[in-house]
Amino acid sequence: MNPSTYIPIIFLLIIIFVMLRNRKAVVARKIIKKRKMEGNTNMKELAKRFIDKECLITAFDSNHQFEGVIKEVSDNAILVEKKESVEAINLDFVIRIREYPRNKKGKKKSVVLD
Repeated sequence: MNPSTYIPIIFLLIIIFVMLRNRKAVVARKIIKKRKMEGNTNMKELAKRFIDKECLITAFDSNHQFEGVIKEVSDNAILVEKKESVEAINLDFVIRIREYPRNKKGKKKSVVLD
């Protein structure tokens, strides 16, 4: 094949990639704007139920999943402790919080499929 045929194909793939990436950012901005207008009280109240429990916390883009013990829930963040480190997670980006799944014997499952 002629190398000049590869250039339009690569250019088209780059355009599709940029469009898909921008779409996620636009949706994220809309959700954040809506939560700031209404307040994020629902997620805050739900997160308070999981204090001192080991949880899996899923962020907006589903590529980020945090696990650890929820220690504190403030106005706009969750403090999660994992082993020796502490992380603060913004509640605007949290979609799902669930207790770490366990098997019948009470041990943590080694594979968690969502």
